Amino acid sequence: MSVSLNALKNYVRTPSSQNQAEDTVLLHVSHSNLRSKFAELRFDLHVIPALPCQFSVGLSVYDSHRTTTIGNVKEKLRSHTGSAVESMHLQLYDDGGAKLCDLAEDHRPLGFYSPLDGYRIHIVDLDPTSLSAGGWLEDTSLVEKYTISEDSYNKRDDTFRKFKEKRLAEDPTWTLQKEMARRRGLPVPQESQPIDDDHMKDVADGIKIGDRCEVDPGGKRGEVKYVGRAETLAPGFWVGVRYDEPVGKHDGLVKGKRYFSCPPQYGSMLRPDKVKVGDYPERDPFEDDDEEI
Repeated sequence: MSVSLNALKNYVRTPSSQNQAEDTVLLHVSHSNLRSKFAELRFDLHVIPALPCQFSVGLSVYDSHRTTTIGNVKEKLRSHTGSAVESMHLQLYDDGGAKLCDLAEDHRPLGFYSPLDGYRIHIVDLDPTSLSAGGWLEDTSLVEKYTISEDSYNKRDDTFRKFKEKRLAEDPTWTLQKEMARRRGLPVPQESQPIDDDHMKDVADGIKIGDRCEVDPGGKRGEVKYVGRAETLAPGFWVGVRYDEPVGKHDGLVKGKRYFSCPPQYGSMLRPDKVKVGDYPERDPFEDDDEEI
């Protein structure tokens, strides 16, 4: 089987979630002119171009039809960064941030430097006129933006300001949320009514301290311990309940203010419409025992 098919076989059958063959490496990339780092890029340690040839470095002979050179790496980085190949100076860093070496010889194979997954290639762009120089690819403040004077804007008829003024003249309660709901054929959201200090006072007037009660939802029973406004809660009237069982939220202390006293996890503060007063005796925990044998 050829080298290329072996590489493909390894790539497909690898158990890694990255589908990474043994002859590939995942490297981070950073750039001298860019603050952001690139996601890991995959580099093949062996490639097969159409025309093979050989070259020698010292006593070693490299097969260019099988080897990814630093020149090949620069070509790949050019497509990601826009820096010209001839202006790139590459440096290799380990996964701890320590510089290992300069990748200065384009004919050297990438594998010659033994890069490992997680290492980083840093690109130093030597071209002072590069597109990325001076932050031109990241700093949006350097980009000329369209501006219009206040007078010119007010003279235009197709602005949101004019549209909003027209809608408010037709309906003083108009909001953008209502407009979007209407256009989408959805129910128009209703404005929530502000809650005043007398909210649910009429219901609270029928509840007094000492009443037995049952709380909805859940049918939890207990005794009323507080009726009135609560300065640490929302406006309106509240009812403090001491439950018969530890199914509450506190001991009567709410946001630093004590409204009543009870054991921990026996107390709760509720709106009056959640509390029904009347003949609600404490439940006998054994009342159902006669139904079981």
